[in-house]
Amino acid sequence: MTPDILDLPDVRARLGRLSVEAYEAMTDLGLLAENQELIRGMLVTKLPKSPLHRKLARRIFLFLMAWQRGGFVVFIESPLRLADSVPEPDAMIVRGEETDFDTKHPTNAELVVEVALSSTELDRAKAALYAGAGVPEYWIVLAEERQVEVYRQPEGGVYRQQRLYAADETLACGSVPGLSAPLEDWFA
Repeated sequence: MTPDILDLPDVRARLGRLSVEAYEAMTDLGLLAENQELIRGMLVTKLPKSPLHRKLARRIFLFLMAWQRGGFVVFIESPLRLADSVPEPDAMIVRGEETDFDTKHPTNAELVVEVALSSTELDRAKAALYAGAGVPEYWIVLAEERQVEVYRQPEGGVYRQQRLYAADETLACGSVPGLSAPLEDWFA
């Protein structure tokens, strides 16, 4: 079988990459599909969301909105502007006030949350993006396993600490004071 042209090492080395600025300009002009995000300079089409993904993401967002405190803003499926990427995590908490983001996307977050079903491998790979950007805490909600992978202490593009939480545990956020999530409420 002949390899796909994009799998050829010589071709892969020559693929064009978009800057964050070019991606944002193309988005503003309506030249990109709404279901695309920029990852390491490449356009990646987001996977469709299943009913379980939608349900969990909504529960998490409602939980975070009920918790929201002054000095922090909760976003759902919104762009996070990094050096070479603009991922759109399922939820994130950003330090600041809502008006701080009237004309620009956040460039860092205190907490990023992704719900993983068919995207677990990609969501784990995104840990390097978030760690490299200095996001202090990253949660991957493993929907079918009813668990949450927690990544903390970013250093040199990797998280030094990882822990798995079960559905019967309470997850206290280390980067956002006073945020504590009883996971059984999410997975009920």
